[in-house]
Amino acid sequence: MVYLPISALRGDNIVDKSLQLSWYQGPTLLELLESTPLEKDVDLTHGRLPVQYVIRPQTEELHDYRGYAGKISSGIYRKGEQVTVLPAGLTSRIRTIEKGGIEVDKAFAPQSVVLQLEDDIDISRGDLIVKADHQPRVEQDLDVLLCWMDAKPLIPGNKYLLQIGSRTVRSVVREIEYRLDVNTLEKILAPQQVGLNDIVKATIRTAAPIAFDSYKELQVNGGAILIDETSHVTVGACMIQ
Repeated sequence: MVYLPISALRGDNIVDKSLQLSWYQGPTLLELLESTPLEKDVDLTHGRLPVQYVIRPQTEELHDYRGYAGKISSGIYRKGEQVTVLPAGLTSRIRTIEKGGIEVDKAFAPQSVVLQLEDDIDISRGDLIVKADHQPRVEQDLDVLLCWMDAKPLIPGNKYLLQIGSRTVRSVVREIEYRLDVNTLEKILAPQQVGLNDIVKATIRTAAPIAFDSYKELQVNGGAILIDETSHVTVGACMIQ
């Protein structure tokens, strides 16, 4: 634990050392923030690769080439390993892994790669290539802790686009279970509407199945956003339960 005397009113010890606090010999707030080491939050156990782009050159020399490009959000992928494509649930094995145009035997988060699979599978942007073990859930009903970020109120029944990773689907907020009072942590049951900066427990149903993890278990595949279908403004941030 670090104790740091500061005064935001006069800027004492915020950026520069303060003459008013000459007895204090430690770092300023900015120095402390810039020098504090961050814990590594890359998960190397749960293999998750959201497909961002399907590469099909269809040239004479690469007429059979079908690569799936994306950034590995978690886990390690190795050549020859079995993978599953979600939400379809089809399985195959990794034929090649390309990183920066060079074939490698393995790749890991947070590297950007291109995978080729042994089988000809219909894969498109938004699909998730996962390892055979530690698979995510594939469902249409999500229980989420939602932070509302729009001036227009959230009302049960409203429809939005839900984006998780590279996948975007239409969705509807079916029910709001409670609103959380951030001062007392009291749960206010069944609010009729939700205002700016409110935090609520809600149920969202998507138009198509999506692959996800709980935010508590795997943050990179457990967070989603809600987007207004008309303005395309991000109106909500979700942590999937």
